[in-house]
Amino acid sequence: MNSVRRFLLHNGLSLGFGLIFLLALFGQALAGHADFNNRLAAESAPQISFTDYVTSPDFAVDVSENWQSEYLQFFLYILLTVWLIQLGSPESKHPREVGLESDEQQSVGRHAGPSSPHWARVGGWRTVLFSWSLSLTMFGLFLFSWLAQSVAGHSAYNSDQLGQLEDPVGYGEYVTSADFWNRTLQNWQSEFLAIGSMAVFSVYLRQRGSPESKPVGAAHATTEKTG
Repeated sequence: MNSVRRFLLHNGLSLGFGLIFLLALFGQALAGHADFNNRLAAESAPQISFTDYVTSPDFAVDVSENWQSEYLQFFLYILLTVWLIQLGSPESKHPREVGLESDEQQSVGRHAGPSSPHWARVGGWRTVLFSWSLSLTMFGLFLFSWLAQSVAGHSAYNSDQLGQLEDPVGYGEYVTSADFWNRTLQNWQSEFLAIGSMAVFSVYLRQRGSPESKPVGAAHATTEKTG
């Protein structure tokens, strides 16, 4: 029992967000199914089951287009904060730490400690790969999500074309179309605005107890965290 409690305590953030994600995804599926059937009813077309909807390209594209924008946001944020700073924001490094930092600062190679990850200690290509593993993973997830969005979107778009007695389009034509990039860019711009706002607001605003905020009494110009 103690081990279960310890697991829940130590993984509360990921488990909590995982649960919220599943609830939100289920809610999106219910609302999307109802909306999709409303549109079919308006066109005097037969309605579809919940199972058919959640396995359809329409649901897949709605989900994946949000995923790819989120992973793009995190990829760019992780990478750009290596070199770009926002003075006073806990989301930023201190000006003197701009760049990739030294091996000593990063505790890699001969500067690694006994509890450091193995690939941080061994040096060579494994340490280089491990040093970039977070941004590479986020970029890979972005590419996968973008591909899923484009494939599902292409299928959904052609279903609409056929329903309107128009010719379907090829994949290349779809991914260069205004419809595809309108759906894509409206997600990108909102993510970039949100993360940029967070970097600026956290200079002047506080949330007591949150690691995403500076201590309440810290000066606005303080960039590094204290305590």
